[in-house]
Amino acid sequence: MTTKITFTRPDDWHLHLRDGVALAAVLPHTALRFARAIVMPNLKPPVTTTALALAYRKRIMDALPKEARFEPLMTLYLTDNMTAEEIALAKAGQIAAVKYYPAGATTNSESGVTALPKTYTALAAMEEHDLPLLLHGEVTDSDVDVFDREKIFIDRHLNEIAKRFPKLRIVLEHITTQEAVEFIQSAPRTIAATITAHHVLLNRNAMFEGGLRPHHYSLPVLKREQHRAAVLRAAVSGNPKFFLGTDSAPHSKSAKESACSCAGIYSAHAGIELYTEAFEQAGALDKLEGFASFYGADFYRLPRNEEKITLIKEAWTVPQEYALGDGNAVVPLRAGQAVAWQLLT
Repeated sequence: MTTKITFTRPDDWHLHLRDGVALAAVLPHTALRFARAIVMPNLKPPVTTTALALAYRKRIMDALPKEARFEPLMTLYLTDNMTAEEIALAKAGQIAAVKYYPAGATTNSESGVTALPKTYTALAAMEEHDLPLLLHGEVTDSDVDVFDREKIFIDRHLNEIAKRFPKLRIVLEHITTQEAVEFIQSAPRTIAATITAHHVLLNRNAMFEGGLRPHHYSLPVLKREQHRAAVLRAAVSGNPKFFLGTDSAPHSKSAKESACSCAGIYSAHAGIELYTEAFEQAGALDKLEGFASFYGADFYRLPRNEEKITLIKEAWTVPQEYALGDGNAVVPLRAGQAVAWQLLT
């Protein structure tokens, strides 16, 4: 039985860090585990320009613990009126990608895209400058069931984007369905996907165990067991189109435990340990390094990390909550429960 594993330090290709005191509170969890992270731009107001992204990057760097070795990779928030000129600035300013949110799809997405054709000028510029497009791949139509939003987005929109912009590198974020897995497997090499720990460890029953569980509510929502199993198989397959993206999303306890709970699961506190559990349960620990440390870097055309990390098979109990600043707290995934692996620091 494996009790210790050492591999190349991983990266997180989908992360929410928030801002201000919340940023300072959650950043150490990620910086301890990951060398780099793609940082989401859905702040209030959203990060829609290169200047705003670079200012946000400075705030992240200023909040880092002094001993941390961590690089934030910045993104822009795609809007209906983003220009080709802004895309050129982004490429020159070392922005890593541009993120698409359908308007109203998730946290702070009110400024998101209202109709995909409005973004075609920006997408054409992104294709020209080789700047990846990151997709929150859901439709928001009121007549579409929330559990079907990802599948419908692929059918209605992603196929069209891929045909119209064949050289555009695309990442379908936080995939949750068998249909998404099958699309990525059959898509060109320019299209990849990130996978969260919660979508390989939990199915939708987790939202309703003994009552409504708001801390298991995220968007896209957890799906049926057949979909969880399909996403896990993709993660452990060794296919380089699938790589790690936690989608760790901190919200205050009061915001989660409210009449209208915020969508998001906080997992950065065990950001690599939870994946290790999932891969061990699947009998695929030998596939973890590629998924966590190699495939994302290769897709983004960045050098692989050289530093190593070590995890040991020793259970620890997750605290009931972590401080989030200003008297707030965040309830983490597995609060009060055990995680089987821990990072050796």
